[in-house]
Amino acid sequence: MDVIVFYLFYSINWIITLLPLRVLYLFSGIIYFFLCYFPGYRKKIVSTNLRNAFPEKSEKELKSIEKKFYSHLADLIIETLKLTHMSRKEMRKRMIYENPELLSRLHREGRDIVCVLGHYNNWEWYRLITELSGHTFISVYKPLKNKYFDSFMNSLRSKYDAVLSPMSMILREILTYRKRGILTLSAFLTDQTPAKGEIQYWTTFLNQDTPVYLGPAKIAAKFNMAVIFMNIQKVKRGYYKTNMELLIENTGGLTEINITETHVKRLDELIRQRPEFWIWSHRRWKHKRETQNG
Repeated sequence: MDVIVFYLFYSINWIITLLPLRVLYLFSGIIYFFLCYFPGYRKKIVSTNLRNAFPEKSEKELKSIEKKFYSHLADLIIETLKLTHMSRKEMRKRMIYENPELLSRLHREGRDIVCVLGHYNNWEWYRLITELSGHTFISVYKPLKNKYFDSFMNSLRSKYDAVLSPMSMILREILTYRKRGILTLSAFLTDQTPAKGEIQYWTTFLNQDTPVYLGPAKIAAKFNMAVIFMNIQKVKRGYYKTNMELLIENTGGLTEINITETHVKRLDELIRQRPEFWIWSHRRWKHKRETQNG
């Protein structure tokens, strides 16, 4: 049954996404209705997450953020699927990088990079970062349970010369390139939730006890990589700009906790500025801390 559903979806998507993005946005309003009203998508999770993250806000303010989030999510679905037929030329117009010279400098200096970002704005459209420097771009991902949709998403994410690596294999991937003398830029979505048995560290994120992966920080510290934060902002519908912020130039000598707290704090700050652009429907806080750190 899964394979039938997938190929039905794949066929419809392949045809529909031939349309220009401005036409595809007409479907966004329909998707928004189903997400926000009937039948609604994870409404209880979204409202609970917002209320816990912003206890200082009124119900009216929280409801406004919630509606804006669902509107953004509807657009994001359309924009992600449009990758099926989006050319490099169109992508260059729709995702602008404000400071590519940072990556160029780090490449000239022979530095590998750990790039951290969250599920904020459109994190699927930054793939042309491969054109900004000589680094090999490795996109670190968490495999989906459905193997058909996992393969589909990987086909979209590997466009524009990106190398894909599951989280469990990223260290081996980086070591392979280092042995060949090839510099890498490894991008991690750092707001994903570790499996309960994999939790090694808790921090405060969006006003709540939150388990976080230490992997990006461990890798950065192990190889003295520079750590950059990808600040993706929406300019207008279908257009984004990215500022690559240098969080830590040299990670040698820093602890994985220092590095982790630095990038978690930056993402927290970014979300608080425009909370509607973060994915509130994730079950980010499904695990509860049982013991204190250390």
